[in-house]
Amino acid sequence: MSRLSPIIYAHRGASFELPENTLEAFQLALDLGADAIETDAHMTRDGAVVLSHDPTGERAAGVKRAIADATLAEIRAWDVGALFVPRRPGIFRAGQRFKMPTLDAALDAFPDAMFNVDAKQTSPDMIPALLRTIRRARAEDRVRIASFSTKNLVRTRRLGYPGETGLSANEIARIMFVPRAALRWLRVSGHAAQVPRRAYGIVFASQAAIDRLHALGLRVDFWTIDEPAEAARLFAMGADGVMTDDPRTLCRERAAVT
Repeated sequence: MSRLSPIIYAHRGASFELPENTLEAFQLALDLGADAIETDAHMTRDGAVVLSHDPTGERAAGVKRAIADATLAEIRAWDVGALFVPRRPGIFRAGQRFKMPTLDAALDAFPDAMFNVDAKQTSPDMIPALLRTIRRARAEDRVRIASFSTKNLVRTRRLGYPGETGLSANEIARIMFVPRAALRWLRVSGHAAQVPRRAYGIVFASQAAIDRLHALGLRVDFWTIDEPAEAARLFAMGADGVMTDDPRTLCRERAAVT
């Protein structure tokens, strides 16, 4: 997956314009020119991997029920566009229903698309189900598994996932705080450091930080970047990718300068 750089990830799809983490939002993002889809995964009670940022249906569908406690059949009845308010009018139509997709459905619908999947759920353990889903689609070469959870990423690697993995917040912090002279001895298990511009008292949106992460062979992706000027600044410093809620604007601006 790292073969492309710099790239624009559609953060939860074209989420300025359509309900996040839906097939419709993914399709629009790819149509607009996004290079990859960034999405989030949880697991239902009956073992289906579904795409949702939140662990419940409350924010998207007005359903105060945990995904981990619901069956796939229950979740398929939710309208995850019910409470959506677009930040750019024009595409979204009130009354249109949107379903929370499974990862199976997304990989099948977009067989050539690259996915960055943030494994959100830590309990029950969703990693075996996630790996089975990717394996069924033969998509290991186009799916990077990311997570804020070190536990999830260690589990992914120990189970022998052949595709790329991101680094957790703890893994990234370790890299940033180790003395520079010790970097040559530091072993890094993942492939991508995906970071905000600033966190944990660290300014990641700096030449020094990007160079440090690159020195370990990592790609460096930033979230969430919706301003073309900021994306251009990060790319000029060597950032490998940006995640945006507004792929329409970033892809248009990129096209204008290439």
